[in-house]
Amino acid sequence: MSVNMSYRENVKLALQSIVSNKLRTFLTALIIAIGIMALIGVLTSIDAIQSSLTNSFSSMGSNSFNIRNRGVNVRIGESGSKAKVFPAISYRDAKSFKENYDFGAVVSLSANVSWGATAKYKGEKTNPNIGVIGADENYLETSGYKLADGRNLTSQDIDLASSVVLIGQEVRDKLFKHGKNPVGEYITLGGERFTVVGVLESKGSSAGFGADKACFVPFSRGRAMMGSSNPSYVITVMTGDPFKMDAAEGEAIAIFRNIRNLNAKQANDFEIIKSDAVAQILMQNLALVTVGAVVIAFITLVGASIGLMNIMLVSVTERTREIGVRKAIGATPDVIRKQFLMEAVVICILGGIAGIILGIVIGNLLALALGADFIIPWKWMALGISVCVGVGMLSGYYPASKASKLDPVEALRYE
Repeated sequence: MSVNMSYRENVKLALQSIVSNKLRTFLTALIIAIGIMALIGVLTSIDAIQSSLTNSFSSMGSNSFNIRNRGVNVRIGESGSKAKVFPAISYRDAKSFKENYDFGAVVSLSANVSWGATAKYKGEKTNPNIGVIGADENYLETSGYKLADGRNLTSQDIDLASSVVLIGQEVRDKLFKHGKNPVGEYITLGGERFTVVGVLESKGSSAGFGADKACFVPFSRGRAMMGSSNPSYVITVMTGDPFKMDAAEGEAIAIFRNIRNLNAKQANDFEIIKSDAVAQILMQNLALVTVGAVVIAFITLVGASIGLMNIMLVSVTERTREIGVRKAIGATPDVIRKQFLMEAVVICILGGIAGIILGIVIGNLLALALGADFIIPWKWMALGISVCVGVGMLSGYYPASKASKLDPVEALRYE
């Protein structure tokens, strides 16, 4: 046998040893597979959650920002801070902004009329959880809604405060059975009569906002339905070019400061909220979850590497006589060490491949449940293989070193 044994021969010998000890190999690979499955599964699941969040918030309108009288308040556990609340944005403020803002962007005005309304049609009615939003003719465009049937609100509807309404798919399904077309029919919202002029395409419960349970009325008509004597309106600005967002935002701040009569020394008494603001806050918290998940998965892998080292030490003891024979016919300590190291690495890679497959399956089951796309986490797969090789080298080094130092004469005498 050649003293300078090639890596190919080492791999061949390692595979022969693995095949001849199936149960031991299976148990060892299983330990590694569980550790890698935990790592890849958690990381793929987090990717799925991030993908779902991105899809949910992008469906609410992209390249846009809102001008509101309060910030976004998202608290995870004890973290986060309470949103600031400023004076309400009045009807006059909102109208003045829309008339004076000239940046080549689409501007829409809206206000929350009610979050607990009941919609009724003849003998049918919904639960008292319907959101009624006062909107203008541009609201659907800036918020990412699309019409499935009928028409949008018009500027004439706004000017005349017409009693017309757009309804979401869930409202349609609840009130209009057997495929009846709701366009042109009368429904009541909060005790007031409206004509259905359009039905919106299903949007799903985007990040929990229940978009399909909403009804949209002209915001000038919605003013009469509001319980508050001083409601605050929301101004939404959507640019056609995402690279002009910063310029559009700067122009909006300047105009609205002028409308609010703020001098140069006064801070803004309103908030600019970008369409992905909530998603960004949640993503930041997910980054912390990712770090925690990786730490836990690596602890699992440390336990797996200790188990692998123990099994490799048992293997060295069982194969003492084999090692003695190989040394007697010319194998050097370096050759013996490489063989055992290669065996540990091959076992780790086999277990790692199984763990990666199981991890991807688990992660994508969550992605399927969240409605996200199928995810192939290439970077996590590369990480998994790298970790397997590293674990194999670390856990196999001591047993391989011990095997290489065995005295050939004593080894041949071993029973």
